[in-house]
Amino acid sequence: MQSHILSIILFTPLLGAIVLLFVPKENKDAIRWIANIFALAGLLVSIPLVPMFWAQRFEPGFKFMEGTPNNWIPSIGAGYNLGIDGISFLLIMLTTLLGWISILSSWTAIETRVKEYYIWFLVLQTGMLGVFMSLDFFLFFVFWEAMLVPMYLLIGIWGGPRKLYAAIKFFLYTLFGSVLMLLGILFLYFHHHAATGTYTFSIPELYKTAPQIPFHYAIWLFVAFFLGFAIKVPMFPFHTWLPDAHVEAPTAGSVILAGVLLKMGTYGFVRFSLPFFPQVITNSATFLNVTVRGWMIGLSIVGIIYGALVSLMQKDMKRLVAYSSVSHLGFCTLGIFALTPLGLSGSVLQQINHGISTGALFLIVGILYERRHTREISEYGGISNVMPVYATITMIMFLSSMGLPLLNGFVGEFTILQGTFMENWKWAAWAVPGVILAAAYLLWLYQRVFFGTVTNPKNEKIARPNAARNADLRALAHYCVLDWPVSQAIFPDTRAAGESDCANGSSRLSGDQWRGQRVRQARGSASIR
Repeated sequence: MQSHILSIILFTPLLGAIVLLFVPKENKDAIRWIANIFALAGLLVSIPLVPMFWAQRFEPGFKFMEGTPNNWIPSIGAGYNLGIDGISFLLIMLTTLLGWISILSSWTAIETRVKEYYIWFLVLQTGMLGVFMSLDFFLFFVFWEAMLVPMYLLIGIWGGPRKLYAAIKFFLYTLFGSVLMLLGILFLYFHHHAATGTYTFSIPELYKTAPQIPFHYAIWLFVAFFLGFAIKVPMFPFHTWLPDAHVEAPTAGSVILAGVLLKMGTYGFVRFSLPFFPQVITNSATFLNVTVRGWMIGLSIVGIIYGALVSLMQKDMKRLVAYSSVSHLGFCTLGIFALTPLGLSGSVLQQINHGISTGALFLIVGILYERRHTREISEYGGISNVMPVYATITMIMFLSSMGLPLLNGFVGEFTILQGTFMENWKWAAWAVPGVILAAAYLLWLYQRVFFGTVTNPKNEKIARPNAARNADLRALAHYCVLDWPVSQAIFPDTRAAGESDCANGSSRLSGDQWRGQRVRQARGSASIR
């Protein structure tokens, strides 16, 4: 099983989608059961990956590799080649967990075109898993585009009143970034042939030749990849598609969009932008008197503050959570481009924590919307009197999202800020207000929705969440509490390495040599764990 475990994890959801094709659409209960069984199976078959990966965590390079370069379409150098490192391992586990939770949460929420809904959701999960597993650029791009169509349909068919507008906006933004990234991939492909005489889309092989690209070409390639990934994150100012997509998407679509799809952008920065173009990130050349790295840091900080301030102004709960993602993911990109082991390790951990916390927030909003069919904050008040258990779980998730110490959100944000502070204390100082503002908009939201007396008679008899929803929320709440000791066990040597590198790096190397070395060290410290 170990030699093919990635393929088993990858194609389990797709197998479920194929099985659903043969189930009559009138038999909705059977469709729901089959979809949930395969979603749960996708999670269960991924669990053995945890001890297997842990046993190999200090071995260099990619693990559980399947296939060989150029074995799929030899004429163009494309191969079915899978493998993972520590970054993709964590994102795969996040995908299988949130995939199951999302499909389970759809049991009563989706009543129309049930068969098509579950088929596209399972296809979407296969596409997301393929992105994190692919070690071939052609295969990677196939999966990257394969998940675009299902998400477009989930929003466009099962979304809210403005679903077509939101779906088309999501599709066009993402497609624009994908086309630019494809041009960058083709340049790397032909450059590798010019350097080695071999046509290949193999990512490990391209790692060897991409850093040799002259700077005047590499800067444009970096921009092409940057736009593809920045739109997906999304970074400011490419974020405008996100609030509309979140607000109009069904609850499960919002969970998987915030929890996994947005992480493809940050994953792309770590997997491709840092190792392919270190000469661009570390170069002292400027545009408008700001280096490329300075632009990345600046956009991250603006996103942190802007997303938090806009969240404070929202009257719609779902839109508030959507803008909070812009702020929280700004911390992730800040950690990446700080170029320290601490910053990058914290960024990877925060990506997982954000997926759990924000996914839970969308589930929480969805529960209220399904019962009242409104997300307006002013329509609520005193909900803790009606649903005390639900209110307690919501408080845990809010505290987690705002980064309360001893909960999962604190671990990632603190590590990012620590790594950023060691590089430049001014960057960290500008980012810290984002933490304060997060507490402001989340606590204010909780006060207006859950505290006080029930002032709206429509809220007096709201039905409590069913067993499936309670199971979803409690599982996510347990993770938020248990993440602290788990992260302490996983990342102690990473933090020590980060402190040593930041303290002694300047004495070992100097100038561009030191900065380029730190790009490789920062990425390596996270990828092997």
